[in-house]
Amino acid sequence: MLITDIERRLHKHQPRSIDTPLPEAAVLIPLVTNDQGQATEIILTRRASHMNKHSGEVAFPGGKREDDDHNLIQTALRESQEEIDLNPASVQILGTMGPVISRFGIKVIPVVGSVPENLSLNANIEELDRIFHVPLEFFTNLDNLQFHHWSMNDKTYSMPSYQYGEYLIWGLTAIMLVEFLNVGLNTTIPLDAPQFHASHSFTQNR
Repeated sequence: MLITDIERRLHKHQPRSIDTPLPEAAVLIPLVTNDQGQATEIILTRRASHMNKHSGEVAFPGGKREDDDHNLIQTALRESQEEIDLNPASVQILGTMGPVISRFGIKVIPVVGSVPENLSLNANIEELDRIFHVPLEFFTNLDNLQFHHWSMNDKTYSMPSYQYGEYLIWGLTAIMLVEFLNVGLNTTIPLDAPQFHASHSFTQNR
């Protein structure tokens, strides 16, 4: 998929808004782009096992907005530099997605950016234990998509997930990923998640 096509689709997209006043955060969805301008991979991380929150979980680089951040794009770039040593100057911002609500009551904005191939990245071991790349074609192959059932307020939701080798991509990360695939790559993966709404407390239903 050409980066120019993804950028065009993101600019045409009208993201939802959530007016509930909540703490804000942003993540970067980094698309590795080759010399022909094609997005080939997505960069993901795994949180270190000693972290108090999200330990061992797969995530996009990102974090809470700080007072000095001019906007949430700057938040995503600052956090990406802190977590994976990604120089903001190496990122071409393509657009943003609508907010989702984490289970901790934080409003998260996904920022989509293009980064060149063969960047030297380094994991901040205070927060991460791994940086890894997943081919985009893995996510667009529906044979790799799984759904798990979650319940909240007497309603059951089908939550997407992927198993890529040793990495389970699920939860809020999978939700943001699938919404990006639907908007930016024109996939049609079903997505009905409680995180799109201001009510964010839920429990897993096995």
